[in-house]
Amino acid sequence: MEIRELQWFVALAESEHVTSAAERLNIAQPTLSRAIARLEKRVGVPLFDRHQNRLRLNKYGEVFRAHAVRAISEIDLAEQRIATLVDPDTGTIALGFLHSYGTWLVPRILTGYRTLAPATTFELRGSAADVVVDGVRRGRLDLGITSPRPAGDDLRWTPLQDEPLCLLVPAGHPLAGRSQVAAAELAGEEFVALQPEYGLRQVADRLCAEAGFTPRIVLECTELSTLRTLVASGLGVAVVPATGDEATHEGRAVRVPLTDPGAHRTIGVVVPAEGPRAAVVARFYAYVRSTARLPAG
Repeated sequence: MEIRELQWFVALAESEHVTSAAERLNIAQPTLSRAIARLEKRVGVPLFDRHQNRLRLNKYGEVFRAHAVRAISEIDLAEQRIATLVDPDTGTIALGFLHSYGTWLVPRILTGYRTLAPATTFELRGSAADVVVDGVRRGRLDLGITSPRPAGDDLRWTPLQDEPLCLLVPAGHPLAGRSQVAAAELAGEEFVALQPEYGLRQVADRLCAEAGFTPRIVLECTELSTLRTLVASGLGVAVVPATGDEATHEGRAVRVPLTDPGAHRTIGVVVPAEGPRAAVVARFYAYVRSTARLPAG
């Protein structure tokens, strides 16, 4: 069974008319009819019900079409992946990253890399830290930019830079006028936070634990923009990145620097322990590592 015959079958299943399908495929009508007859002989059942000049998929044809579409898609994907193994300048890279990095870090990296390899394309997937790491582990992502450092010896982690964290408070909050604040002073505050699977939440929880308390979280959400809006609405305080989105909701929220040494999250790039397999990914990985602002090791 040739992949070409599967493609012809899918085209005929869509049009349900031999003449129009043959014209679309730029082949002779008898050629298409013979190919479909061979398929039906191979599977042992008719795939179409015949009604004068038209065809209609029957229940066997519906099953066969679903598998044919998947087979064609897998072949196309295999050809793309082989192409990326051969040529480091072309191909598609699946890049995962934390949502908040999509507003500043990822655009900065891609802008620089596009000047070196303009033919490379990207599938960009912003998500939570655990989802990014799992995507790299399972091969759904070629590499991820995330924080904190993931656990496990099946991944390779390269720190890129430290991102400072600050406290975000409502404009009328007693701490809004402070030039800085220590985490230990926040033990009595009500917090709003991202859900536990998010990297920022994990870093913030660690910061509070090092200050000797467990934060009293009154609301959880899944987006940093929502987190800032909750603070601006007076629903609590939050630990947020000091970089990226500079909006303070028209003066309704104020950023206060944190003095604690641990008030930062380390951003890093993660790949499988054996490193990238495709040449196009390996070249981009090397470029991302070259942008590191932390000493090696």
